[in-house]
Amino acid sequence: MKGSTFKRCGCRDTTTGRRLGRSCPQLRRSGGGWSRNHGQWHWQIEVPARADGTRRPLRHGPYTNQTDADAVLDQIRAALAVPDPTDPHVTVKTGDLIETAVKTGAPIPTPDQIRRALHLDITPTELPTMSVYLTEWLAGRKNIKKGTLRSYEGHVRLYLIPYLGHLRIDRLRPGHIDAMHDAIDERNTTIGILRASRDQTKRDQVKNQRIVGPATQHRIHATLRKALNDAMRRHRLIDTNPALMVELPPARPPKPTIWTDQRVKTWRDTGKTPSPVMIWTPEHTGRFLDHTHDANDRLYALYHLITFTGLRRGEACGLHWDDLDLDAHTLTVRWQLVQHGWATAIDTPKTTDSEAAVALDTETVAVLRAHRTRQNRERLAAGAAWTPTGLVFTTPTGGRLHPADVTDHFHHLAIQAGLPPIRLHDLRHGAATMGLAAGVQMKVISSRLRHSSPHFTAKFYGDVLPELSHAAAEVTAAVVPRRRGGGAKSA
Repeated sequence: MKGSTFKRCGCRDTTTGRRLGRSCPQLRRSGGGWSRNHGQWHWQIEVPARADGTRRPLRHGPYTNQTDADAVLDQIRAALAVPDPTDPHVTVKTGDLIETAVKTGAPIPTPDQIRRALHLDITPTELPTMSVYLTEWLAGRKNIKKGTLRSYEGHVRLYLIPYLGHLRIDRLRPGHIDAMHDAIDERNTTIGILRASRDQTKRDQVKNQRIVGPATQHRIHATLRKALNDAMRRHRLIDTNPALMVELPPARPPKPTIWTDQRVKTWRDTGKTPSPVMIWTPEHTGRFLDHTHDANDRLYALYHLITFTGLRRGEACGLHWDDLDLDAHTLTVRWQLVQHGWATAIDTPKTTDSEAAVALDTETVAVLRAHRTRQNRERLAAGAAWTPTGLVFTTPTGGRLHPADVTDHFHHLAIQAGLPPIRLHDLRHGAATMGLAAGVQMKVISSRLRHSSPHFTAKFYGDVLPELSHAAAEVTAAVVPRRRGGGAKSA
């Protein structure tokens, strides 16, 4: 089954009118070699017999040159080298795959496709579309957190299937993935233009549509990459992962920005915030805590705890009394209250880095003790209606707080205090920047916030507070020795 290449032409016998094909004398030169200018190249090879025992010699052409014909023949030889020649079942199936490809004009199956077809009993034409595969892949994701599954589901439903679902999985190329991201960028541009329009009708068209930012696009791409990795390594449906060959622009998170007096004035005049991530000054934070404390707000201890420890909202709402050791001034993050749609559930932290002990200052310990006394009074008042969840922060009858309600209440208190707007999560950023302003080492702050590395902490917070920049300038200037003061000469 070595096969060979040959030339044939369309010349006809002058007497019979029949095509001469391979017997045309002009195909060969006088020395016996092939003519350069006459005829076209073809290949021929005999593949394994059919199941009924009949032979199947295959021929195909024309090709513009012998190299192209030899290349296809080499592909067939490589495919034929895969099956065990002593196993008639696999040799017949290999021959079937090659014969079907040749007769339909499809690419010759690669050795990996032959192995996959023999192993899984799936031919290339039976491979699923991206829509079918992604749907089945999602259904098989049993051992991941609900939040991660919800994120995967949104990416698949809103982006991956609409843009890529029609493609057969083995025909997905990096160009298709690039085109998906380009289409998302174009949609973002359209939404931005319509939102800026003076025409209310146009603004209404995109009223409930969200721009897909760079960070979200990276997460969408990560979902696709994971799904295709599984298709390649676990299911052997494809040989390579095209998502690995697509490079997205870096997703730079917005830098935290301090609410300086000038920025507050501009915000009051225009209603616009300088950055999606804003941080109160220590003075703003103190005003918020004083207002909340003076109002005798039942969630004061929760906001105080987040302010001085940097706990995430879900971690604070999921904190149990068993996680606190007030005598040792520590708490351990073991649980979080997560939100799936509107429903909530207690779950473990997403990563092991998030599970760690956090030191508590003396005032925070006192605040938590006072909160426990208050909660005991609420428990006695509720009587049989009390729900014994064991949570530190609860409803007046002991049930779970809803994270969205906690956020809404925070915004309400901030407005009452006359403060510029921040997100509840920005109290966590404030905890980091106040620590930096107090001279706490970056490594210590990174550990308290349970970041993956101090490098991330330094990159995110390093240039936030103007006071820090001024202090750095003074320290740098003091390094340079001078014979006299550095002030300007008198006129």
